[in-house]
Amino acid sequence: MARRNIDKKINIKKRLLKLLVDEHAFWSYDPDSIQYDSISDDQIIALTMRHLDLDEIKMLFDIYPKNKIKSAWRKLLVPEGQYLYTLNRFFAWYYFGSKKTDSYLKSLETRYYNQLSLQ
Repeated sequence: MARRNIDKKINIKKRLLKLLVDEHAFWSYDPDSIQYDSISDDQIIALTMRHLDLDEIKMLFDIYPKNKIKSAWRKLLVPEGQYLYTLNRFFAWYYFGSKKTDSYLKSLETRYYNQLSLQ
């Protein structure tokens, strides 16, 4: 049973990578470096949320826990602020249950920038 879950995760990750390559999400990468085991889970999650559609985003929830997806979103997409504002509002509401999306996103961005200033 566990082996089947691992195979399922690998197959979904490979499928998402192929779709991301087709969308030119890895335009700056050496094409030979784009392998399912060389791209981090956070990158797969963030790029899928950024470049692909709802059906593909749903696949993420089949292979990753919700808190891992949320963490990658908060770390890699939320800091882009105004550039991805509408997309992030949708994610905050639809996937992560935020009732006050504007204030929620603002607090996440502020927390992110405060953490940067402490480093």
